[in-house]
Amino acid sequence: MARLKVAVLISGRGSNLKALIDACAAADFPAELACVISNRPGAAGLDFARAADIPVAVIDHRAFAGREDFEAALDEAIRGAGAGLICFAGFMRLVTDGFARAWRDRLINIHPSLLPAFRGLNTHARAIESGVRFSGCTVHFVRTEMDIGPIIAQAAVPVHADDDADALAARVLVTEHRLYPLALRLIAEGRARVIGDVVHIDGARPPEAVLLNPVDDT
Repeated sequence: MARLKVAVLISGRGSNLKALIDACAAADFPAELACVISNRPGAAGLDFARAADIPVAVIDHRAFAGREDFEAALDEAIRGAGAGLICFAGFMRLVTDGFARAWRDRLINIHPSLLPAFRGLNTHARAIESGVRFSGCTVHFVRTEMDIGPIIAQAAVPVHADDDADALAARVLVTEHRLYPLALRLIAEGRARVIGDVVHIDGARPPEAVLLNPVDDT
């Protein structure tokens, strides 16, 4: 079976890109990275792609008159690489309705919260301020509205009483690096299907454990 070709779009450090590169390096992984594109010329994540001999491109959004022209260049590069799926991995640009519709159910993103909670920026500080006992990350199909779309997979971590935003972010990031390859595998194997606005996973089961926070040892 042919491996699904994937384009990864980044804007910064590329830690989730690195997790996808490592996953795709396995011979039995059902996807391969066809290209990595950054909208920022100095994005550190491009070095991960170059080290893995993955084709890279820089398409600087500042060089275009508008979002549609920028996205047309993105679309041309992605299709030219033969990619059938796009992964946003720290890509800090909102897409237009036209781009979202053109790649509907073939465009995914990872967000550092348990959506629909804490959409947007500063998720970890907001989670701590709200007093939630769990936070985490979400992989979802992209729609036009920010951080909205059918949820493919989520991972949860406890919020500690002494957490600051950096400590919680570090704990969540570890789970992101596990969750994104899992979600990509499910899609590449054809097991994740969008029905209505809900993702159905063939052959999957929920975890059996129940997590409590806090744990009372008295």
